Amino acid sequence: MFLFLVVALAVVVAAVTLAVVGGGGGEGPLPEAVPERLHDPLPPDRPLSRADVDDLRFPLAARGYRMTDVDDALNRLAAELAERDARITDLETALAGARAAAHTAHDAPTPLDKPAHGPEDQQ
Repeated sequence: MFLFLVVALAVVVAAVTLAVVGGGGGEGPLPEAVPERLHDPLPPDRPLSRADVDDLRFPLAARGYRMTDVDDALNRLAAELAERDARITDLETALAGARAAAHTAHDAPTPLDKPAHGPEDQQ
């Protein structure tokens, strides 16, 4: 009985080995599996929105996620965040300048505020 199990195991191992390396099928070895890629990458033609980030799903790889897909997405997000931060800083600077100019213009006397020099004032 033991000898029968050993022979059966050897036959199964041989059959699996031949199937994997392509012995006898005529098609050759198993084709290389194409790695899964990101199906819906971040849109390159417009700024990202919250929905783009929420919909982002990375395909699984052998040991987690594909590093290149994650790195590309994080680099894109970092670049857009840096661009938005710079724009916010520029707008805040422009707003502070406009407020200072408005404050200075408000405090400066206008021609209507100056006393009139009429004939009675020329004594």
